[in-house]
Amino acid sequence: MAKEKCEHTWQMINVADGMIVMKKCFHCSKVSTCFAFHHEPPLEPNRDGVHFWNFMESDESFHFDLECTACGTIVKLDELVGLMMCTGCDGKCRVHSIRYAYQQENTRVCIALGRRPIDERKQLSPEKFAVLEEFINQQNKSAKSPVKLVDQQLVRNLAKCYTEPIRDVNRLFSIDAQAE
Repeated sequence: MAKEKCEHTWQMINVADGMIVMKKCFHCSKVSTCFAFHHEPPLEPNRDGVHFWNFMESDESFHFDLECTACGTIVKLDELVGLMMCTGCDGKCRVHSIRYAYQQENTRVCIALGRRPIDERKQLSPEKFAVLEEFINQQNKSAKSPVKLVDQQLVRNLAKCYTEPIRDVNRLFSIDAQAE
C-alpha cells in the first residue's frame, strides 16, 4: 500500500530565548554569527583556527524547531541563527531589491540568517529552508503584513547591514506590524 503524502501544517516547538552574536576576525575581516542560548554577550576575543574573533554586536532573538501537526515530522533548525527584517539600508544589496519589489504588496522581507562564515559553517539545507518558508507562508494567511523569506546569501555585506532582528514570534507575524 502506498503512503499518502502529508499536507504539512507546521508549528513551532522547542522555542528558546537567547541572542544572535556577531564577531569579526581582525585578521581576515570575515563575520561570524551564532545563536547563544543565554543573554550575556561573549565580549572576550577568541581564536578559532586561523580566525581571531572580536565581539561586534549581539541582539535578543529566539530559536525554534518546526513540527508537522498532521504527521509529527520534526525539522531541527540548528543551522538557523535567527530571522532578520530587512530595513533597506543598502540600495546595492539584492535583499533591498526584493524588498523594493514587494513594497506595493505591504510585504516585509525577512532574512533567514544562518551561521557565518558561510563557506566554513553548515548551512540550512534547501529542504529545511523550504520547510521554514512553508511555515512562514502558512502564518502569513492571517497577517495584514505578510513576510517574504530570503536566504542570507543574498545579503551584500553583513558587516554593514542594518537589519532588525526578530526578537520573538509575535514581532514576526504581528497583524499590527508597521509597513516598511
